[in-house]
Amino acid sequence: MENILTDSQNQFRNMRSFFLSIILLLAGILLVSCNAPQMKQGSITVSVTVDGKTTNIEVAAGSTVEDALKAAGIVPGALDRSNPPSYTLLNDGSKAQLIRVHEEFTVDQVVIPYEHQQLHNESLPIGEEFSLQTGQNGLKEITTRRVFEDGVEVSSNVVKTVVLKEALPQITMVGVQKPFAPFPIPGRLAYLQDGNAWVMEGTTANRRQVVSTNDLDGRVFSLSPDGSWLLFTRRSEDEENINTLWVAKVEEGSDEMIDLDVANVVHFADWKPDSVLTVAFSTVEPRSAAPGWQANNDLGLITFSSSGFVRRLPPILEANSGGLYGWWGTDFAWAPDGLQLAYARSDSIGVIDLQTGEQRTIFEITPLQTFGDWAWVPGISWGSDGNVLFSEEHHPPAESQAFDLMAVSLAASNPLVIASQVGMFAYPVPSPIRELTSGESAYRLAYLQAIFPSQSETSRYRLMIMDRDGSNRHALFPVEGAGVEPQRVEWSPKPLEGRADNAIAFLNQNNLWMVDATNGEAWQVTGDGLTSRIDWK
Repeated sequence: MENILTDSQNQFRNMRSFFLSIILLLAGILLVSCNAPQMKQGSITVSVTVDGKTTNIEVAAGSTVEDALKAAGIVPGALDRSNPPSYTLLNDGSKAQLIRVHEEFTVDQVVIPYEHQQLHNESLPIGEEFSLQTGQNGLKEITTRRVFEDGVEVSSNVVKTVVLKEALPQITMVGVQKPFAPFPIPGRLAYLQDGNAWVMEGTTANRRQVVSTNDLDGRVFSLSPDGSWLLFTRRSEDEENINTLWVAKVEEGSDEMIDLDVANVVHFADWKPDSVLTVAFSTVEPRSAAPGWQANNDLGLITFSSSGFVRRLPPILEANSGGLYGWWGTDFAWAPDGLQLAYARSDSIGVIDLQTGEQRTIFEITPLQTFGDWAWVPGISWGSDGNVLFSEEHHPPAESQAFDLMAVSLAASNPLVIASQVGMFAYPVPSPIRELTSGESAYRLAYLQAIFPSQSETSRYRLMIMDRDGSNRHALFPVEGAGVEPQRVEWSPKPLEGRADNAIAFLNQNNLWMVDATNGEAWQVTGDGLTSRIDWK
């Protein structure tokens, strides 16, 4: 019994000693952790270079470049930068550099040299020169930003350019040899050449300038019925307008021009057939988005006197939607008697009676889906007797490339196909009435035929002619070859001297050509490649 107690007592003493040791150890650790003094952070030595001088300083371990600069008493400027970047942590022996950065702005005036431009003129003898405008240098102000790092230029950039004075080009008109033999012509033939209006009269060699403003845009270019006035549009100096409408006296020796106080004429303006001094016009509203306007589809009248008096008459049509695709606009054509106007839209063709004010649709058209920012409007013209309208019909569906030339009798309103698959730019133009040997009065029709009808938007065309009923159809120019650009051709008012038939004037590669309507013989009249519009009265 005594031995058993002794063993138990020994075990108890041992266990107590073990737990006591554990408790003392934990207490010691806790005491040490609570009462042990905080150790001071270590320091590192780094070098800082600024303004060409290097200084070694001691900073606390874990410092950044920014801390080192502050410790060195260095204050960076607004543009200064450090290498490495200011947020970089440093190690013992690290190197930091502050790069001093400053910028300078310089302003220099630079001369803008004027350009030399030459205009070829067939009215001047070959080699002869005539100064139209003396060249003047311009002046511009250039601001340059130069950046320096530690006194060394590292970049130079132009930050602003202001034109103080625009340069004016030196423009010289140079005579070119006339490569084409002159020949007599009836009436007056007006043509638009490089922004200026010219006329030929009596002979193709007799050419004179009517308008020399160099800003005609070709939207409107039409001689009055008696050929004494020219109606035209000029590019507007006002950025809010597209152009302005003017007339000029065509008589030799006259420099009279009259502003009709009408702006933004894109599709139509033309003389009233029975009145020399009255003009009808349609306007648009300029827009920044394509195509550059929103059509008003209106139709106004204006009259003027040779003294410059201009008066608006009551409008024929107020502004309206203009049908489907009306944003593009409506085209118009005067009847020969001046009592009616035909209109053409992308979806219909009709007639406006000036006496009653009635607007009547003749036939409807399937609008063409162009897949672009433009709309197709068929060309339209009156027969020379005023009883028939010639235009084009587009066959469905909307994307179809099927276009036929139509004759529409106003009495029957029954469209008749007189030529098939002509393309979208046929532009039919009737000839003056002529007396046949039988005593009957008749006329013919000139029009354009697409060489590739299924691609008529981009195709070139042949000049065709036929009788008004569609018979005797044949090509005039070119019989073979590349063809001409889409355009409205012009008939001569009378047959050419020594010939039995009228001629047709047209443009080929921006030069004026003529062709005999009977035998197809063609002559080139100009050769400078600058002609863009024609009219013949």
